[in-house]
Amino acid sequence: MRAFQVARGLDANGVCDRQTFTAIVEAGYHLGDRLLYLRRPMQRGDDVAELQRRLGMLGFDPGRIDGIFGPTTARALTEFQANAGLPADGIAGHESVALLDRLAGRVGSQGVSEVREREALRHAPTTLAGRRLAIGEPGGLEVLVRGVHRALALAGADVVVLEHPDGSTLAAGANAADAELYLDLAIDDERCHGAYYAATGFESPGGKRLAAILDELVPPVLGQPHGASVGMRLAVLRETRMPAVHYAIGPPHDAIPLLPDLALAVSRAITRWCQQPATAA
Repeated sequence: MRAFQVARGLDANGVCDRQTFTAIVEAGYHLGDRLLYLRRPMQRGDDVAELQRRLGMLGFDPGRIDGIFGPTTARALTEFQANAGLPADGIAGHESVALLDRLAGRVGSQGVSEVREREALRHAPTTLAGRRLAIGEPGGLEVLVRGVHRALALAGADVVVLEHPDGSTLAAGANAADAELYLDLAIDDERCHGAYYAATGFESPGGKRLAAILDELVPPVLGQPHGASVGMRLAVLRETRMPAVHYAIGPPHDAIPLLPDLALAVSRAITRWCQQPATAA
């Protein structure tokens, strides 16, 4: 179970919780096993992720490769079908999948989704003034989140604070707020560590950059060496439309007395991220 969770970018706790069970179900789908199309609830699975990867490699933007068949993926599929002379019905059926199979060896190594995010970040403002940010608090660090909110607001940012233990609910709140960046701060029993969204064929350049800055600035406040955040597929990272980072801070007995210093370090990390939100490709 833990090996599967690690491979899927989930918390390796060895427990078949709701997120792990969902991932097991999604892993059973391969492109071509079923018709893929836009519906409610949206279809999820490895087959959707593979469809998104192939469309992106061909230059049709399906949004981030999250394995969720949403409106952006439907639009990319329809555009592909129209360009290929197929019925542009937005349904990934036998003909569309067969053509994608034939084209599989003729595409590049980087999809349009990652390029689009990097370009959007490159043209974004370089200061906090007027930027809309979302800070999530899944439980245990209310004082820290309030401190970060206060520091960012004083710098001119429009900050939305979201409080809920469920990652999908936090992601939905950040999406509804139309935030440019999402960061949630959680408590950890042992050490500081972070995660940004990554899946086969996609890695969030904005999320990875913020995680790296947090790794540089936050652990030293607690006397820890620089962290090493990793790409994961946690719900709060997968379901947010903007660059997102989940950052855990600990241990509690060290962190609690230093909450003002930690709030300053986190706000400095976000300020630096605004100045350079993604490294060069």
